Amino acid sequence: MKLLTYLSTALPVIAVSALSASGELQTQPRPTATNATSEMPANPKAPGLAEALPSLDAKTRQILARQVALDRAGFSPGEIDGAAGANLDRAMAAFKAAHGTAELGGASDSPVTTYTISPEDAAGPFAGTLPEDMVEKSKLSALSYASVLEMLGERFHASPKLLQRLNPNAAFAAGEAIVVPNVEPFVAPTTTAEKTDGAKPGTAKADPAKADPAKTPANASAAGPDEVVTVIVTERTKTLEVQNAEGKVIFHAPVTVGSKNDPLPVGDWKINGVGRNPVFHYNPDLFWDADPTHAKAKIAPGPNNPVGVVWIDLTKEHYGIHGTPEPSRIGHTESHGCIRLTNWDAMRVAQLVKPGTKVTLR
Repeated sequence: MKLLTYLSTALPVIAVSALSASGELQTQPRPTATNATSEMPANPKAPGLAEALPSLDAKTRQILARQVALDRAGFSPGEIDGAAGANLDRAMAAFKAAHGTAELGGASDSPVTTYTISPEDAAGPFAGTLPEDMVEKSKLSALSYASVLEMLGERFHASPKLLQRLNPNAAFAAGEAIVVPNVEPFVAPTTTAEKTDGAKPGTAKADPAKADPAKTPANASAAGPDEVVTVIVTERTKTLEVQNAEGKVIFHAPVTVGSKNDPLPVGDWKINGVGRNPVFHYNPDLFWDADPTHAKAKIAPGPNNPVGVVWIDLTKEHYGIHGTPEPSRIGHTESHGCIRLTNWDAMRVAQLVKPGTKVTLR
């Protein structure tokens, strides 16, 4: 699926694109959603926007509008939270470098819209409070969202706290119309691991991602574009960029990279394949900070899986680009060596690449 399709800015009605277990995109009807705020100007100081977002101060409205506009332009600020920070600054700088201007455009597009929560949304299933311990995680049949609020946050690329601020009186129950960021909604794949034609999951060196949890064959369903692209990950700026054959940045996102104990494997690599909803094979012997009482464990798929909902396998053994169960930490913390993105950004990258795509880590 091409980036411009995925990042459609026209949202008169929110129609969610769902992903099957095999990773194929399929359009399906979703709960009623209306763009009741579509007539509001994007200017965060305009009376219309202030009236629609009375729970937010002018500065927060301004930052929210900028985060949403960047997300829709393909320059992800990571989790949308209405707060200034390094991820927003880097996204703005990348957009300006790519376009020669800081003007985001889309003056007629509101940064928010409304979404009606359906009975299916509210029904889950939800996992509730998830254990931190890996072995305890392995006892769960699926690493589902903890709550409807967490699910809706990820669907609209937003922090749950922001959704609560946008909807201070909401119970987040079926039938409620809530205000959400006006972005392309993300729906996680079903919690069934993608088949790998007998490919044996690898073993990790130190990171959950390095478990090669769903190493896919070269003809796997990595839905990349026809054109040649290159993925570039820069440790200094904690960013990932996808460039086309002409060197133009067509996607940018914040990432979490390596640490002193598990540094980023600098160099040029290629993509082997893409696995959706990976099963994670935990081996405590390969983690420098693992609990010494732990045994090997198999952790089920789901958005709260240690590697999120997608694993992009690299030719550097045991390393990959993947999602995360903690989107608020992207760009702000260290990893055990691999490249983490929010689940929605990881899926965007997965849709742009294919086996053989060049990946430069620097």
